[in-house]
Amino acid sequence: MIKKIIIASICLFAATVSHAIDMSQVRFHDEASDTTRLNEMLANIASQKLVSPGDRVVAAGRQFLATPYVANTLEGDPEMLTVDLDELDCTTFMETAVALALTVGEKRNSWRDFVYNLERLRYRNGTINGYPSRLHYISDWVASNRSKGLIKDVTPEFEKCSYAVKTLDFMSTNADKYPALADSANLAAIKSVEMGYRSHRFPYIKSNDVGAKSTRDELRNGDIVALILKDKSLDAGHVGIIVKEKGGEPMLMHASSAAGKVVITETPLVEYLKKNHNYIGIRVMRLEE
Repeated sequence: MIKKIIIASICLFAATVSHAIDMSQVRFHDEASDTTRLNEMLANIASQKLVSPGDRVVAAGRQFLATPYVANTLEGDPEMLTVDLDELDCTTFMETAVALALTVGEKRNSWRDFVYNLERLRYRNGTINGYPSRLHYISDWVASNRSKGLIKDVTPEFEKCSYAVKTLDFMSTNADKYPALADSANLAAIKSVEMGYRSHRFPYIKSNDVGAKSTRDELRNGDIVALILKDKSLDAGHVGIIVKEKGGEPMLMHASSAAGKVVITETPLVEYLKKNHNYIGIRVMRLEE
């Protein structure tokens, strides 16, 4: 009995330590209101007693509907873990919703637990360590979070799965678009990351196949989708969350630059893709059970 108590105490201590965060590296939009809102959001999602991780992702995402779209909120020197509930782009919206769902799934209810999970999702090895440690490419984001056991790339399980091969070097070849890459050390580190994605082969579902019955049936509420670009040096240009409503048709919940806010598309995902010719298809990820 004593041995069991000691082991349980050790496990509890380890769990507490693992959720420690360095607040000096966290940048809130408004710390007082953000921390209060995060606790309220976590409580709201938990109160719904949702069994599916995907349903929790959707419940989290819905709390941000109509939130203004603002780009580049993560940029700044030095690199910090940005928590901004009032201004979202497509990536920060997705990561915020997933981090909330992940926290509730762990049966944790504090904003500190959310911040810990947001850092896990956003940075290589789950720890912020300068600009290059942020997971800028979706392929890098998927590989890193899959290795942490947080998400699963389910695209290969779809009947209509295809494969693309790209050399991901958009950031280094367009360094002038990224102020942080004016620093030679940051640029060298990003090039090092890109070396791991030369002739990178990854699964995706072609836009024409997104409308297939098998694809529509296989997509689940709360799936994370990356919209794959035609560009040969960049994998994805947009991310969002699947919402299945209106008879089960997959819709896209996302922070839309065109709408200027977080919305759920009025038409099914397949129609959204048809209207946006820069995209050739989607890659699908799920929060692990």
